Amino acid sequence: MKIIVPMAGRGSRLRPHTLTVPKPLIPIAGKPIVQRLVEDIAKVAGEEIEEVAFIIGDFGDEVEKSLLLIAERLGAKGSIYHQEEALGTAHAIKCAEQSMTGNVVVAFADTLFRADFTLDTNSDGVIWVKKVEDPSAFGVVKLDDYGFITDFVEKPETFVSDLAIIGIYYFNSGEKLMEEINYIMDNDIKVGTEYQLTTALENLRQKGAKFSLGKVDDWMDCGNKNATVETNSKILAYETEEMSHFTSTSTIENSLIIPPCFIGENVKIKNSKIGPGVSIGNNTVIINSNIENSLIQENTKINHGNLSNSMIGNSAQYFGVAREISLGDYSVLDFLNKE
Repeated sequence: MKIIVPMAGRGSRLRPHTLTVPKPLIPIAGKPIVQRLVEDIAKVAGEEIEEVAFIIGDFGDEVEKSLLLIAERLGAKGSIYHQEEALGTAHAIKCAEQSMTGNVVVAFADTLFRADFTLDTNSDGVIWVKKVEDPSAFGVVKLDDYGFITDFVEKPETFVSDLAIIGIYYFNSGEKLMEEINYIMDNDIKVGTEYQLTTALENLRQKGAKFSLGKVDDWMDCGNKNATVETNSKILAYETEEMSHFTSTSTIENSLIIPPCFIGENVKIKNSKIGPGVSIGNNTVIINSNIENSLIQENTKINHGNLSNSMIGNSAQYFGVAREISLGDYSVLDFLNKE
């Protein structure tokens, strides 16, 4: 099986944190979002992952090396494709056409999930869905009496279904999907200004393809700061046992750590209360602070922080008393220096 991961978007809603790092590489509880995504898919796939193909923008050599390492850790071949222009979800998949063979899972790298099932590879395809309160904001699916999908509806204005597509799909034939994507692009069939995957899915369905559902227990968004911090707290809660210990390289002095928390390598914490729901990246120093439900990245210094629902980037410095902040990489915020 192959995993295809379109991730060319820069994540503008998560700025300033995505000004220097693509959103899928933002760490959640110590691991990049995209690494967690492919590992979770591998768990439910039920078979060996042969290849992980990443479709990216101009993110630079270091990002590409990081992505190839994620595939290597799964024992899979890593491939990099570039999407130079954002022309829709179908166009993104088209960029990885060489890898679209055999059994494939297409997973857009802006979401995480929790599911307790093994993927049924006997279907023509499986669409991961989650029941939502407001389906008008999502693409949804309609079902027949046997649980197979009868319609794909994009952002319905009137209620047709509350089963929202979360952006993860399985196909037993990558070649058949590519035939439909090539057809809609060759014939310039767009939804608005973009070539959409749902158009190809509907064409496959009309030709007799049977799509079943992959229901998830939890669907976690990383679209903006608040959602990302909430997702970090959820992942920590799901992995409480793993997150109840910190590395021997970290120094905790006169401080209270309330699990679940992730504390990276060479972290120094002094005279502080940390947790619950806090992730702290490598080489970060926290002094005289009270931090809960927050995401702190690497090489950062915090003094007299009283923070909740906050996100602080890499190599940042924060000295002050604000309750909730979003501070990007290499930023300095100092409320203590009166000069």
